[in-house]
Amino acid sequence: MNKLRTALATAAAAALGLAALATAPAQAAAQPAFLAASQMPPSSTPWTATQVFTGVPENGGALCAPYKIPAQNSRYREFNTELDTNGLQITTVARTEADAVKLVDTLRTSLAGCGPLLERQNPGLQAVSAFHGKLAVEEGAWVYSLDTADPQIGNSDIHLFSVGRDGRTVTFVRWGQMGDFKDAPLTAFRTTTKTAVNKLH
Repeated sequence: MNKLRTALATAAAAALGLAALATAPAQAAAQPAFLAASQMPPSSTPWTATQVFTGVPENGGALCAPYKIPAQNSRYREFNTELDTNGLQITTVARTEADAVKLVDTLRTSLAGCGPLLERQNPGLQAVSAFHGKLAVEEGAWVYSLDTADPQIGNSDIHLFSVGRDGRTVTFVRWGQMGDFKDAPLTAFRTTTKTAVNKLH
């Protein structure tokens, strides 16, 4: 009789354990990680980073491409220094890998045509976009620049952009400051981009 009771108790405990497992909530998938301030290209003053926000920036991040990133399943972080150098990272998880590929293509097309678009939208502005190659990281990352000058105001700005993908996850990185292309840390930005894509998962 004692053996029967022990067997029944063991079976009951096992059943309760299985029931607990069945009713336990599934563990949420880990969110893609973001760049830290120290992983942005070197600057003469330290970088600071905001917290990671849900969605996309209110202005879409401006400059041609980021507004094409859907707010759903997206998060972003902004970066700044004391000398008007700034940056942005937006990361989104697409529904399927095919959707992620399509988003990358859309962003690349927008970045490649950014200069001519800005010139059409802003008469008198001089804007030149350039492609700086593909990086061998995960499913790939692509680097672009945008050099703008406004002769009427007398200022110029340089921006670097990249779009990278790891499976269904796409990340967009922007760096910008006053100056010309010769002032842009292109090599360091490539390293930042590789780090951003490697940190996604």
